[in-house]
Amino acid sequence: MRLFLCVLLMVGSFSMASAEEIPEDPLGSIQWDDMVRAYLSEHKVVFDDRVKVVAPEFAEDSMNVPVSVDASELTGIKEIFLFAEFNPIPKILKFYPEASKAAFSFRFKIQQASPVRAAVLTNDNIWHVGGVWIDAAGGGCTRASDDRLAGDWADHLGEIYAAVWDTGTVRRTKISISHPMDTGLVAGIPSFYIEEIQLTDDAGKLLARIEPYEPVQENPVFTLDLGKNGSINIEAIDNNANEFSARIVR
Repeated sequence: MRLFLCVLLMVGSFSMASAEEIPEDPLGSIQWDDMVRAYLSEHKVVFDDRVKVVAPEFAEDSMNVPVSVDASELTGIKEIFLFAEFNPIPKILKFYPEASKAAFSFRFKIQQASPVRAAVLTNDNIWHVGGVWIDAAGGGCTRASDDRLAGDWADHLGEIYAAVWDTGTVRRTKISISHPMDTGLVAGIPSFYIEEIQLTDDAGKLLARIEPYEPVQENPVFTLDLGKNGSINIEAIDNNANEFSARIVR
């Protein structure tokens, strides 16, 4: 009995110590502590103004919410992880800059008003977090995609479109992949989404890697700054093992 009580006291002390290490949330979300424990608990977490997340205050279309992330003021970035705390599927996307700038934009589905965070893991094993609140009428994750309703999604599955242009300071790349990106939360429609996108140069060097999750918009469009002249090879795979590829010649 005494041993059992000692174990309980030890567990309680550990939980309290862990809670004290979670920084106070400037956005005041009741889900913040749970998100840290679920996704960020392996490393120290700090809020950092150098992680810039830009999104509308209100999502006019809950299935297509634009968001951009810029963490380029940080160095030694290993991973950028986006999540929406009140989504039924909180994980939105992971981005690995590799040889690209640590900045990108895309659109995603939001279910209800929620903080949307970008957590940036650096080489010193610290999560640097920035985020914003997005208000929303809701329902973005539990509605069928437009292509599903039209019934022609399979005719265009995996088609890749791309554009490259010079902004004057960086060379920007926009990539679109035709895919329904089903969340699995619509009756009769299982989860079906792109799991990974790799961008490489002609020498095989990895420029950037993206791991989308179900909340990314259907027919996702990603804009990023690769800062690389020459051709870019795109390879993607979804959770049904469908593979898609394309080459941007520039």
